[in-house]
Amino acid sequence: MCGIAVIVSGIKTILSSLDPNFISPLPLLEQQTLFSVGDIKAVLRRRGPDSLGCKKVILRSEVSSLCGGKPDVVASVENEDPSEGEACHFGGGGGKELIREMQFVGATLQLRGINPIAQPLVDGLGNILVYNGEIFGGIEMSSDSNVTEILMQHLGLCCSHVSPQHNITDTSGERRSSVPGLLSRIKGPWALIYWQSSSNILWFGRDAFGRRSLLVHWPTKEDPRFLLSSVSPLPSVNRSSEFADGGEIAKTDFWKELPCGVYSLSIGAIGTDEDLIGEVLKHDWTDQKLKELITWERTSVQPKPEDLHVSRQKVYNRKEDSPLTPSILMESKLAYTDCLLTSLPHRVMIALQESIMRRTALNTIYQATSVDYTNKCNAPVAVLFSGGLDSMILAALLDKCMDAKYEIDLLNVSFDGPCAPDRISARAGLKELQSIAPSRRWKLVEIDADLQKLTSETKHVMSLINPASTYMDLNIGIALWLAASGDGCLHDETGNDETCDRVKYKSAARILLVGSGADEQCAGYGRHRTKYRNGSWLGLNDEMKLDMQRIWKRNLGRDDRCIGDNGKEARFPFLDEDVIRILLDIPLWEIADLDQPIGIGDKKILREVAHLLGVSGAASLPKRAIQFGSRIARESNRKNFGSNRAANQASAGSVTIYGNNS
Repeated sequence: MCGIAVIVSGIKTILSSLDPNFISPLPLLEQQTLFSVGDIKAVLRRRGPDSLGCKKVILRSEVSSLCGGKPDVVASVENEDPSEGEACHFGGGGGKELIREMQFVGATLQLRGINPIAQPLVDGLGNILVYNGEIFGGIEMSSDSNVTEILMQHLGLCCSHVSPQHNITDTSGERRSSVPGLLSRIKGPWALIYWQSSSNILWFGRDAFGRRSLLVHWPTKEDPRFLLSSVSPLPSVNRSSEFADGGEIAKTDFWKELPCGVYSLSIGAIGTDEDLIGEVLKHDWTDQKLKELITWERTSVQPKPEDLHVSRQKVYNRKEDSPLTPSILMESKLAYTDCLLTSLPHRVMIALQESIMRRTALNTIYQATSVDYTNKCNAPVAVLFSGGLDSMILAALLDKCMDAKYEIDLLNVSFDGPCAPDRISARAGLKELQSIAPSRRWKLVEIDADLQKLTSETKHVMSLINPASTYMDLNIGIALWLAASGDGCLHDETGNDETCDRVKYKSAARILLVGSGADEQCAGYGRHRTKYRNGSWLGLNDEMKLDMQRIWKRNLGRDDRCIGDNGKEARFPFLDEDVIRILLDIPLWEIADLDQPIGIGDKKILREVAHLLGVSGAASLPKRAIQFGSRIARESNRKNFGSNRAANQASAGSVTIYGNNS
C-alpha cells in the first residue's frame, strides 16, 4: 500500500472530452488554497510509512519552432518541502510570476523487492513515477523484484505519444507498447501517476475495478490547481477557521473518485503570451480479455426447469457424499484431477486458492521493519474476520497457502463487546478453523470500541471516506479503520472473557485479506433477492452487473483509504481477474438460487465451497454487513438520531453527515 499524489499548478486544464460543460479556470497569480503540500504529505505518510519523497517538474514555455510549440520541461529533485506545513509557491512567486509546476509525492509501504525503494522514481530520461499497486500477472516479475522498479522500466520503453493502438512501430521498426496498452495487461490492483518527459504527457489512472483509491480535484475558480491524491487530507490548522463546525468535511465536492481507466494530460504552449494548456483525454483499455470482464456478461442467465432440478440435486448429493469432504480435496495431487475440474464449486475453490497464493507469497515480502516474519511468533498476513462465510473461506484457504509455522491473525471489531453478532460468529469460526487446521496457531484479535469515545477518530475517518458522506459510509469506514489497526486483545481460548485477564496484542501483519466482491458476484445482498422476486433471473443478473460496475465508487476507494491509513495493504481475493472470469463462466443458477431460503440460496456456490473446506457452520450463516455485525450502526443511530427507530424512519444510512453531527 502506497500513497501517491501530484499537484499541477499554473496550467489551464481542458476537460472538453470528458465534460463538454466544463469551463476551464485561468491560473491565478495569488490564491488561497484549502490544502498545502504538507497536508497531503501528512496523510500519505500514514499509508506509506517506509519512505516519503517529493519531486518537482518546473514547466516553462519557449516560443520556438524547434520545440513545436511545446514547453521545455526541467526537472529539479527536491526531497523535502521548504516548510512541511506551508504551501509551496502554488499561488505565484510573490505575486510577480506565475509558477507552472508539477509536484509529485510518493509514500511507500514496501512489500516486494530485496532493496529499499523510495518514491517518486526518476529514470535517466527524466520520467517520473509514483505507483500504488501490485502486479500479479501481465508483466513478468521475479520473486525478488520490486513492482514499481519493474513497471518504471517497462513504461520507459513505451512510445512517446498518445495512440489508441496497443503496439506502435517506431522509426527503427521496433514494436513498442503504448502506455494504455501496457497498463491494460497488468493483473492486480493499481493506481498510477506517470510523467512521460519526452512527450510532456502526465499519465494517470486506476485499474479497471478500482481496487486502489485515486481522488481527483478538477480545477475550479476557487482552486484552479489540478490535483490527484490517494486520500483527502484535512485542511491545514491555520486555515481551519474558514471551515468552522466541521465545514471542511461537508465540502465533499472538492474531491471526486476518479473513474476507473487510463487518462493523459498533454501539456503544450498556446499563443504568444507563453500560456501553458493541458488537455485531458481518457483512453480505452486495449486488452480484449479485460474488456470482456468489464462488460460483465454472463452467457447462462435464465435456467430451464430441468436445469434447476439438476442443480439442486447436485447440491443434495454433494452434502451426502462423504468423499467430497474437507482436507483430502485440498491435497495438491488431487487438485487438477478430472473429477475436480468437472465440479463447479471445486473450480471456484481452486481459483480462490490461487488468488490467495498470489497475494500472500512470502518470498516476495520485503523486510522493511524490524518485524521478523521468519519467526513463527509473527503473522505476516491477517484476515478481516467476522466468522461469516466470506472471511471463513479466506482464512481456510490462507491456511492451505502458508507454511504451518506461521501464525494467522484474525481481526474482529465489536462495538458491543462479546455480544455483537460478528464477535459471536468469529469465536465459533475460530473453533471450526482450529478443527480443520489444528497445527496452525490462529490468533483471534478482538478489537473493542466505544463510539461515544471516538471523537477525534471519527473526524479523522470522515476525511478518509471523503468524498463519500453518508452515515453508512462513516460507520463502515470506522469499523474497517479500527479492524485494520489490529490493535486489540487476543481471545482467551479458556473461555474467560474478563478484560483484566485478556492479553493486549497488536497485529504486525502488513497484508490484510478482505472479502470485498463476494456479495456482488454471488448475490449476497438483500436487494438481490428483491430484484429476483420482481424481475426474475434477468433482473437479478442486471442488478449484480450494476453492483460490479459501480463497486469502485461505492466501496473500494473508501475501503482502500480506511484500511491503508494504518500502513496496511488490503488485498481482495474475490476480485482477482481469474476469479471473476470463473464466476462469470458459471451459470447464474449455480451461483445463487434465490428461491431457496436465506443462508442457503444466496451465495450458493460459496456455501458449497465452505462445505468442501470443512467449515460447515459458516456455510449456513446469513449475510451480515460489518456495520450491523459489529453493531456500530446501532450505536451510531442512538448517538445521532436518538434511537434505532428514529434512525430507521429517517433512513439514517443514506443521510449525509454534516459537521455539527460529528
